[in-house]
Amino acid sequence: MRVRPGPTTRIRITELSGPTARDRRDDLATEEPLEIRMSAPDGSRRTAAITMRTPGHDFELAAGFLCGEGLAGPGDIAAIAYCTDDDIPPEARYNTVTVHLKGPIPDLPALDRHFLTSSACGVCGSASLESLHDRCRPLPPGELKLTPDLLYGLPGALRNAQGVFGKTGGLHAAGLFTPAGTLVAAREDVGRHNAVDKLVGWAAMNDRLPLTDHVLMVSGRASYEIMQKALAAGIPAVCAVSAPSSLAVDLAREFGITLVGFLRGERCNVYAGAERVAA
Repeated sequence: MRVRPGPTTRIRITELSGPTARDRRDDLATEEPLEIRMSAPDGSRRTAAITMRTPGHDFELAAGFLCGEGLAGPGDIAAIAYCTDDDIPPEARYNTVTVHLKGPIPDLPALDRHFLTSSACGVCGSASLESLHDRCRPLPPGELKLTPDLLYGLPGALRNAQGVFGKTGGLHAAGLFTPAGTLVAAREDVGRHNAVDKLVGWAAMNDRLPLTDHVLMVSGRASYEIMQKALAAGIPAVCAVSAPSSLAVDLAREFGITLVGFLRGERCNVYAGAERVAA
């Protein structure tokens, strides 16, 4: 019987320290594929994506991915379950998730890609800025205000929530914070985009979308894919430990998202939406 994979995998390694070598056990971040399928009440089924991920919060990952891609919102999902279709061998049972929709499978170009997403590069062939306007509106200014003290405290708060990273040193993380700097939820994954999908999926499954008046903190760089997911979830502010890409900045400026990069210690760069930052 297939053992359900966990977030870490234990192996034996040889550790070198100066002239000394010793054998010891080590924990690695688990990386396995997850196939996300969609099914409709009429029995039709389709694969939406295959992504390399760290097992754990798989249903949230599936829900968040579909929300971020505009394929299914919270109100469109009837149930999510590990797949028991006849074409799934027992050893792949926990690497295949079926999202049961309340209505038909959407006829969107995204589904024609049958794309493979990797933990490194995110969703290949993502929609351009122009096509985003077809399904997302710029975010209103709102009441969210970010103080320097709030910003400076986010990386440490996120790091403290990274339990698996503490064991492996090999995972990205994403955290959702209130305007007061309180951590609402955090998720880890080998893919930074997957970590964000898990957060968005958590919000979707708990009827908390859109995530207005919240701040997203990510452990790596701010890419276009992460900004797209934040926009779809209604998150008005995104902070990253590392640099943003040029397209991430373009998206933030065009859609009214505050984007903070190089958030380390007591310094950072504000690339967009500086009106929400109160010095």
